[in-house]
Amino acid sequence: MADHAHGREQDTPGPPSDASRIRRVPDRARYDRSTIKAILDASPVAHVGIVDDDRPIVIPMIFGRDGDRLYLHGSVASRLQRVAATGIDLCVTATLVDGLVLARSAFHHSVNYRSAVVLGTATSVAEADKPHALEVISEHLLPGRWPQVRLPNDLELRKTSVLQMSLDESSAKIRTGGAADEPEDMTLPVWAGVIPCALAWGAPRADADSLPDAPLPPTAPLSHA
Repeated sequence: MADHAHGREQDTPGPPSDASRIRRVPDRARYDRSTIKAILDASPVAHVGIVDDDRPIVIPMIFGRDGDRLYLHGSVASRLQRVAATGIDLCVTATLVDGLVLARSAFHHSVNYRSAVVLGTATSVAEADKPHALEVISEHLLPGRWPQVRLPNDLELRKTSVLQMSLDESSAKIRTGGAADEPEDMTLPVWAGVIPCALAWGAPRADADSLPDAPLPPTAPLSHA
């Protein structure tokens, strides 16, 4: 079937543990670190899930990756930073939508996507390492921007909390291809196919108070086209 046309290759490693094993449509699973990193690097936002006060909470956040480590940042007063810094488990997910899959039947409509899930316990980044972690996060969104701006001062660093977590417990899941219609539906007079989707940034728009001779930001921002 088209759903499974790009299944897991023979040399793809297995899940790091049962917690990361993909059970639903396992042929779409990827456990190699290079695939997981590529998805994370192409995602501008991750969703971070925690359980606080016996309630699940999912928060969208910008993030950065340095080798096998993820960085998440926020205000020291934010609930996520305070709760996660105590050693609570996190679930970090990143998803890229590559296209809408339109089938001949409503049931078989789908989405082509790439997703990565990272499980683990976050720890606080030491004060001395915060500048580097914040640079990683900034450069993830717009490479080359960090050298153009004023760097955080001591007060700003004290107001900012940065968490780190390992990629040791991670997995990816990918769907490609077209619709998987039933044989009896193939002659229906219904259009079927894929509508591609890609992330793209527009041209920079200067702030009203920007100095006329200020250099433009880098022109090659993150993209997953």
